[in-house]
Order: sequence, then C-alpha cells, then structure tokens
Amino acid sequence: MREIETKYWVQDLEALLLALKNAGVDLEDPALQDDQAYAPAGWRPELGKVGHTFARLRTLSSGVHVFTTKTPLANSMECAEHETVVTDREQMHGAVMAMGFEPTVRIVKHRRTGTAGPVGVCVDVVEGVGAFIELELVVDDDRNGLAVQAELDTWARGLDVPLERTTDTYDTLVRAAAS
Repeated sequence: MREIETKYWVQDLEALLLALKNAGVDLEDPALQDDQAYAPAGWRPELGKVGHTFARLRTLSSGVHVFTTKTPLANSMECAEHETVVTDREQMHGAVMAMGFEPTVRIVKHRRTGTAGPVGVCVDVVEGVGAFIELELVVDDDRNGLAVQAELDTWARGLDVPLERTTDTYDTLVRAAAS
C-alpha cells in the first residue's frame, strides 16, 4: 500500500472546520496521538528521506498502540507503508531499537479525522508546532503520486480558507521547533 498526502499549516482553525463542514466532511471528536518517531541508525536529515525506511510507534488515547513503517518514494509525502496494532509499546520500542532504528522526536497531537469520498481528512493540532490539515489517499495501484498530490491540493484550495502547504513531515517540524 502507498499513502499519498498533502499537508497544510492552518492559520484559522475555526474557518477550516466550518469549511470542512460545508464541504460535507464530518470530523470525529479530537483524539490524542502520542508518537515516537525513529530513523535508521546513522541517518541524518541532510541525507533526505526518499528511499530510507522510518518507523513510528503511536499510542492512541484509547490505549491502542500502532507500529508503522514508512518508506518515502518520490517525496516525503508519498510512502510505502506497513502498519499493525501491537499490544506492548515498551516491548515494541525494544524491538525497533534491536532492528537498528534510533529514536528521533516525540510528536504529540490532537487529531480529528473524517473523509471526503476516498480521501482521508485529518485536522491536527501538534504540540509546539500548530494546526494542520492533512489529506491522504491510500492506493494499491501504480497511479502517479505527484498527480494525486496535485488533485489533493486542488481540493484543499477549493475550501477557500488560508492554508500554507508544507512538504515537511511532523518529525521535521517538531525537530525544527525544538531547536
């Protein structure tokens, strides 16, 4: 499976929520996500992300733990992704470390999710960074990721609210905000 997404900084969260409602997107109540991001041993940001596999261990406010790997393809917003629920966060953390990954940053956010047809819509408030909207499409075919990102961008711009597109992932944004 590939996840193709676009992400935007949100200047006016209330305006965005109203625009999404008017677009027929019903968002769930906010849920806490506590993520530990991991990079391959020896990886540095100047190496870029494309072609490197990264891991994430997430705990949801419901107490469920989810382990994910992402390998950026054409860019950091188009990734081959594998994801599964795990029962023990600490044991999974140990396993990730044993596989040669190193912890990078902790990302804590409050996420509201919904859909616009086949597109996943996530409205995130990331601690220390701000509010964002992510549009995600999960595909199992060979469609062009850059073309899909252009379609997602057109949809986002159609909301007619102030948005600033970013190609940075949350770990990059949190790392930058902390320095």
